[in-house]
Amino acid sequence: MTRRIVQLLLGLFFYGIAIAMMLRAGLGATPWDVLSQGTSGQTGIQFGLVTVLISGVVLLLWIPIRQKPGIGTVLNALLVGPSADVGLLVIATPEQLWAQVLLFAGGLCLLALATGLYIGACFGPGPRDGLMTGIHARTGWPIWAVRTGLEGSVLLIGWLLGGVVGFGTLAFALLIGPMVGVTIPLLTVPERRADATASAAAPEAPVDTAGIPTATVLAERVADGAAPVIDPTPTSPTPLGAPS
Repeated sequence: MTRRIVQLLLGLFFYGIAIAMMLRAGLGATPWDVLSQGTSGQTGIQFGLVTVLISGVVLLLWIPIRQKPGIGTVLNALLVGPSADVGLLVIATPEQLWAQVLLFAGGLCLLALATGLYIGACFGPGPRDGLMTGIHARTGWPIWAVRTGLEGSVLLIGWLLGGVVGFGTLAFALLIGPMVGVTIPLLTVPERRADATASAAAPEAPVDTAGIPTATVLAERVADGAAPVIDPTPTSPTPLGAPS
């Protein structure tokens, strides 16, 4: 439990820092931020409020895919923003293009790592990542494909609404899916205790008094295409004159 909590908090903090790094790089906003920019420009609503409203709409999309929020969902909304503000306070925008590219690349890698950390802690994903994992769970599509599809769709809508798109935006939309497809499975906390409990509770195959599976079990194994398990120890012949 301690590892999961620490992993969750670190993941959310790094997530905010990663957002700040990409914003300070000045190479283009992420697809969801492009959507917020475009919506804000069309409606006149402040950027921060638009972001909150979009999060609410995304949470509504959890209903048809039967995704349930967890403590990680709530903490995502509470901690990512402040940690991004901290990053914006301490990170300056580089003047050289190569430094901007490095800053953006570092932010992209950190965001993929942070996503794997906080989702892998199994306390529930944030609104947008929860939509990704929910669609993955319901359809069986690869995480990278779901993430790329979502980011690409959001990017297109945001651009049509007037959001600012740059090189970094396209790089994020194309690369974040495959990257989190690696970090999420790698950093997911294994549920060893649950597996051990399930194994201990599993019923054993019925056997007869000699320790050999019953005829019913053997028939079921043959029907399933498995070889019947029979005690390989040969039985001794009955001596002559012994009672049968």
